[in-house]
Amino acid sequence: MIRGVIFDLGSTLIHFDGDWELVFEEGLSALSRQLAADRLSIDPMAFRIEMETAQRVRQQDHVERTTESVLRRTLGGSGHPEVEDALIQRALRALFAVSEARWTPMPGLHPMLDALRAQGYRLGLISNASDERNVMRLLAAAGLDGAFNPQLVSAAEGVRKPNVSLFQRVLSAWDLPAEAVVMVGDTLGEDILGAQRVGMRSIWFTADADTRANRALVGSLQPDASADSLLALPGLIRSLDGVGAPR
Repeated sequence: MIRGVIFDLGSTLIHFDGDWELVFEEGLSALSRQLAADRLSIDPMAFRIEMETAQRVRQQDHVERTTESVLRRTLGGSGHPEVEDALIQRALRALFAVSEARWTPMPGLHPMLDALRAQGYRLGLISNASDERNVMRLLAAAGLDGAFNPQLVSAAEGVRKPNVSLFQRVLSAWDLPAEAVVMVGDTLGEDILGAQRVGMRSIWFTADADTRANRALVGSLQPDASADSLLALPGLIRSLDGVGAPR
C-alpha cells in the first residue's frame, strides 16, 4: 500500500515562464550591480564559465556544486579571496530574484496537495537546486511553507538525484519500505531513475517535461505512470496502489 508521496519542485509543483538564457543574463547583471554596490568586482564571463562547468560536472557525478561556492571561487580569481557571508548572500539574492519572479504554482497545486493530505498520504520533497535559500523562497512564494516533511535540497545535502541516498533518507524518516512510496517528478534521469534505483514506484509529470535530456531517455526509462495534470495525481496514485487510499 502506498503511504507516502515524494515530489520534485521545479517543473513539477511550480512552472517557469521565461527564457532561461535571458533570465540568467538579467540575473548576472543584477549580481554584478549588487557586488559593485558592496565595492566588489567580478568578471561576469568567468562566473558564467564557472557556472556552466559546475552544471556540466554535477550532471555527470551527481555531486552538488553550490552557486555560493562558484561565486566565492570566481571572486577569489578577481582578487577577493575573503568575502563576508552577508555580502555573498546579498549578491546571490540579487542573482536569483530575477528567476524567482518567473516561477508560479502549477495549475491545481493546492487542491491536489489537499486531496492527498485528506487521503492520509505523507508528503515529502527532494529538489535538485544549487542554492537552498532560493528553494525556501520559491516554496514560500508558492504557499508551500511547511507542506513537506522531509524536505531535502541538494545544495544542503551535497548530492543530487538520482543519488539513492536522498530517497533513502525519506524512507528512513518515514520508516517505510520503498514499495510504499511513489516519486513524482518531471525528469526521467533524476526523479524516475532515482526512484527506480531504490525500489520506489514513480510517476513522470509531463506538463513541462519536453526537454532534450528527457527526449534522450524516452523508451529506455519507463515510469510506472505518467500525468500532465496535478489534479490527476490523487486518482492515479490510488490506481497504482490498487487498494484505495491509506487508512
